Amino acid sequence: MVSDYTLFLFAFFDQQQQNPNVNNDGVPQFKLVLVGDGGVGKTTFVKRHKSGEFEKKYVVIGKKKLKMTATLGVEVSPLTFYTNLGKVIFNVWDTAGQEKFGGLRDGYYVGGKAAIIMFDVTSRITYRSVSTWHRDLTRVCENIPIVLCGNKVDVKDRKVKPKNIVFHRKKPNIQYYDISAKSNYNFEKPFLWIIRKLTGKQNAKFIGETALVPKEVEVDAGLMKQYEQEIIDAENAPLPEDDEI
Repeated sequence: MVSDYTLFLFAFFDQQQQNPNVNNDGVPQFKLVLVGDGGVGKTTFVKRHKSGEFEKKYVVIGKKKLKMTATLGVEVSPLTFYTNLGKVIFNVWDTAGQEKFGGLRDGYYVGGKAAIIMFDVTSRITYRSVSTWHRDLTRVCENIPIVLCGNKVDVKDRKVKPKNIVFHRKKPNIQYYDISAKSNYNFEKPFLWIIRKLTGKQNAKFIGETALVPKEVEVDAGLMKQYEQEIIDAENAPLPEDDEI
């Protein structure tokens, strides 16, 4: 009898038209590209997962001379998740600050099977940059599942309101989530959505608790419920011609 885990691998094979990367234990591994302006919380997000903090690797892409000291490569953090379909690893490529010194090299994107574009809900300019990140990403990686994440929803002074977040509604194969890296709020949702898209199995779900480091801040549960409803209302509203940001 074919196991659900084997079906999981086959589903990915059919979806991508190529063999998935599999480690020595037969666990599928996917390259996930994480992009967004500097300071939006990308590295903090990755480090919430314990394996992301303790098993990260450093990769240098090309060489570049700068007048100031800066990280020139990327940190690759293997994040392990356990699902009803089996174990899966996302090798998350984090820019490690390189985006502050110009555009990223194509090598950063090559081979990406999924992506997260992150912005800071307390900074309008980081949301305005989403279209640029999406353009650069999809120029190299066409038709991959992408999650747009608005980070720092734990901060009361929110500038980018749910009604203003419409970019994902204008492009195919993109999902949006509010997140708070420091509080672990909605941490798992982007990864679960991506797994479902890659496998085509909407019944995929996580088993047990994901190994996250303790939260640094608490979110206002009532405010999060309000934001969730505002996101639903925004999804059902007519699409504006221009982003109101």
